[in-house]
Amino acid sequence: MTVTARRDLVSPGTRNAFRSLATDLTLRIVAGLWEDHGFAPVAPEELKYSDPGQRRTEFMRYAEGVDWSDQTHVRRALMVFEDYVRAYRDPAEQGTPKWLEDIKVRLDRDGYALNDTGQISWVNPPVLARDLSGLSDPSGIVVELERIRRDLTTDPQGAIGAAKQLIEATAKTALRELNVSVEKKPDVPILVAMVHKELRLDAASAPEGPDGSKAIKRILSGAVNIAVGVAELRNQGFGSGHGQASAPSGLGVRHARLTVNAAVTWCELILDTLTDPAAPWRKPMG
Repeated sequence: MTVTARRDLVSPGTRNAFRSLATDLTLRIVAGLWEDHGFAPVAPEELKYSDPGQRRTEFMRYAEGVDWSDQTHVRRALMVFEDYVRAYRDPAEQGTPKWLEDIKVRLDRDGYALNDTGQISWVNPPVLARDLSGLSDPSGIVVELERIRRDLTTDPQGAIGAAKQLIEATAKTALRELNVSVEKKPDVPILVAMVHKELRLDAASAPEGPDGSKAIKRILSGAVNIAVGVAELRNQGFGSGHGQASAPSGLGVRHARLTVNAAVTWCELILDTLTDPAAPWRKPMG
């Protein structure tokens, strides 16, 4: 199975369901609802969609300008969709019309909830808002992110296990991008120390300027403790990955969310530094 670097956060089927609403709205409303949230249309010659319907075509001129794998874009697009529901719905209509029920089902499949007032919310929001397409093979990171999305609110132990594995996957991916060989099964503390050293995020090799300041060094030291702490929590039996005689008691979603957020903070640090053209590791040692 091939795992892509970035997946659409709103499926084509859901987008098509909202596009169908444009048929009964004016061109001015179709465009205005997008522009109210800062979206601009693609040029007519760049439009890949073909349809004799002017309103559906107008909808797609804006929809094709959305990066459906980008969390920030999608948040704004969901507000556009909320406005489409309000503009289309007859306030005098009782109950839930079939078209709205269909949209609810499609949104639910994508991991969203549509409430009675027309607001759309993420049930399990994305945990890492980063573009991974620049990596030669981000599949290891993507797999763990999907596990976290699946388990965060339903299986705290599974989410904690995936958070530890996300740190491992991120460290190994970064080291591979840097052409640094890694032994088969290094412990997380070793991996973390290696990647910090290679990216010059350790105290010994930090350059002059903000990266070498006492405050940044203190923060980076905390980041190392975060990554190691996530691994330790999992290894103490609170995360999946090891069979146990007894399941951990008292483990809740708040523990999983704390662990996942901690892991994501560290992973974002590594990925941001890896892709930053002005990062310390790109500069010659003084």
